[in-house]
Amino acid sequence: MAEYLASIFGTEKDKVNCSFYFKIGACRHGERCSRLHNKPTFSQTILLQNMYQNPQSAAQVADGTSSAISDVEAQEHYDRFFEDVFLELEEKYGEIEEMNVCDNLGDHLVGNVYVKFRYEEDAEKAVNDLDNRWYNGQPIYAELSPVTDFREACCRQYEMGECSRGGFCNFMHMRPISGILRRELYGRNRRNRRRGGGAGGGGAGAAGAKETSPRSRSPSPPYTRRSRSRSPPRRRSRSPPRRDRSRSPPRRDRSPRDRDRRGRH
Repeated sequence: MAEYLASIFGTEKDKVNCSFYFKIGACRHGERCSRLHNKPTFSQTILLQNMYQNPQSAAQVADGTSSAISDVEAQEHYDRFFEDVFLELEEKYGEIEEMNVCDNLGDHLVGNVYVKFRYEEDAEKAVNDLDNRWYNGQPIYAELSPVTDFREACCRQYEMGECSRGGFCNFMHMRPISGILRRELYGRNRRNRRRGGGAGGGGAGAAGAKETSPRSRSPSPPYTRRSRSRSPPRRRSRSPPRRDRSRSPPRRDRSPRDRDRRGRH
């Protein structure tokens, strides 16, 4: 029974725990959900609720008409926001493995920012600190998120351009950043790992960055080659050939005189 309950935990078959909250860290029913929302006490991922304000959506809500902001301008605005948040969080709290921003329109997902740190201690420190901060004139609501695998949280139909629910889909529609910015931010982490041997993305002087000391290795004995000096060749003593004892000397044929002599005696 225990194995069965563990196998269905967080799935649609689970009638006790909310599968949507387990997968995406948010639920459209909120506190009114009939199933439990098990908030983690430790996690690598934090959720910054409704932090990103899409200028195109804001313009549509204000005027009720189509937005005058072009797609190129909206992408540039999003890239600036992504870079600003990514660099500040990494420099203050620690190395970031992944950061995603939802492009959904539902109240429980719109503008959500998910940040996955490399260490759980960095995520905990970020949540405790960011709850007392503001961004762009609005307070930041930060909490630990159960999301660890964004492949399970994202909408696969949206990635293929076939999502029929649009912005009100209950799975993540993760907005991509430009390829140049992606190589710059995530390539920077890989370079810092090679140089610092596991230091945080913000460098050695960044607050919250971790430095992992290299593993101590006991000094190995110097390698010695085997000497190739040749010893003088051994002389084999030649023993005289052994006589073959199995062969007895041939008998002489007795002459008729010897036979006569023996007969006389």
